[in-house]
Amino acid sequence: MNSLNRSTFSGNSYTERILQFGEGNFLRAFADWMIHEMNRKADFNGGVVVVQPIEQGLVQMLNDQDGLYTLYLNGIRHGKAISEHQVIDCIQRGINPYENYTDYLVNADNPNLRFIISNTTEAGIAYSKTDRLEDTPQKSFPGKLTAFLYRRYQTFEGDLNKGLILIPCELIDRNGDNLKRIVLQHANDWGLDNGFINWIEEANIFCNTLVDRIVPGYPKDKVETLTQELGYKDNLIVEGEQFHLWVIEGPESVQQEFPAKACGLNVVFTDNMEPYRTRKVRILNGAHTSLVPVGYLYGIDKVRESLEDPVVGTFLRDAIFNEICLTLDLPQKELDQFANDVLDRFRNPYLEHALLSISLNSVSKFKTRVLPSILEYIKRQNKLPKRLLFSLAALIAFYKGERNGTSIPLRDDREVLDFFESQWASGDISSVTNSTLANTAFWGKNLTDFNGLQEVVETYLEDIVSRGMVTALTAQLKSYE
Repeated sequence: MNSLNRSTFSGNSYTERILQFGEGNFLRAFADWMIHEMNRKADFNGGVVVVQPIEQGLVQMLNDQDGLYTLYLNGIRHGKAISEHQVIDCIQRGINPYENYTDYLVNADNPNLRFIISNTTEAGIAYSKTDRLEDTPQKSFPGKLTAFLYRRYQTFEGDLNKGLILIPCELIDRNGDNLKRIVLQHANDWGLDNGFINWIEEANIFCNTLVDRIVPGYPKDKVETLTQELGYKDNLIVEGEQFHLWVIEGPESVQQEFPAKACGLNVVFTDNMEPYRTRKVRILNGAHTSLVPVGYLYGIDKVRESLEDPVVGTFLRDAIFNEICLTLDLPQKELDQFANDVLDRFRNPYLEHALLSISLNSVSKFKTRVLPSILEYIKRQNKLPKRLLFSLAALIAFYKGERNGTSIPLRDDREVLDFFESQWASGDISSVTNSTLANTAFWGKNLTDFNGLQEVVETYLEDIVSRGMVTALTAQLKSYE
């Protein structure tokens, strides 16, 4: 059986316009797929040169396949479960700067280069005080980038038309702003001239971004079956879900140069990404976190099964549409579409998410993902969000550490586990509720200060503990009717 490469598959060649730091599953199933679509549908002519950002990586394997790989997209689209695949051909070659630094740096001399995309993990955008311009290469991604940009500045003698558009995908807040800040810090540390610093400021665009697509990665458990289906060997098969979202904060010119919307891709160009970040955290992440204690204590183990259950599924949908969405400022049509997409993602038959795997550090997750919706709902509606408060009561019950007589493998900081262990030792519902809600170390504020909140949570918790989650949740749904 043949291996996938450009001698066995007629992949297209494109002008090298994009430098990409990172060769991992996410970028190949997300950004590179979008570039592939723009090449096909908008004549983008975007060839990608991949830079391996750490010493160990996949660049050699990528070069062995001439940059080609197969992408499977599995999930629900337009209400139907769909699995489809295609060969992505936008990557032209890969470079390992640890083996050939000159090969890496010379790409700065390419007059056609316009974009830099990165995903070097959350820890990738970090300052390394030991990096030096003379290093070959620098240890950190921002260090490598600063040296690269300085080379480009020198090659083109500070030409403002040779700046780049940088679109980082690392999962940190304000990723573009932070990357720019560190580049400028290196420039100052290394004593680079003011002309370079001004060129960074004036000629380059550092975008902040929000990325969203679940990418399980290499399907090692079924690769033999897929190989027989494809009819060729591919060591870089990658799987992703159908849903995708890329929010790019930057000037209007970025949208004009990066024709994602013209291809029907779910890419949002904006001058303020915060409403979209808030939407994702509250609806997607908040729904996950709200669901975990309710669904698990109900006797369900998987996210998809929770959505398929008529009681738990109804509870979650109502919490999203009748409470969480009411705390957000985007147009209702956008909120409804995103929420329905989230529910489709939860129902994805190709992905199985265990509730317990999501339960890690549930207290801190509840604080950042759900509590803001509770407080904003109270502020806007002047009443209590009963479904979200029921989830809070379920969270307290979850940390009792027992489901139907079986121990729950709780995973959280030791301080959190010790707190709940001491509280549940008394078995007094009122005391447990009061102590938990008043714990400012958990919530950043005393939740007993909100009128009626403690009484509602205590009532729900009493019902869950005394009658069980199935009876308690069923009763709650009837009370909402």
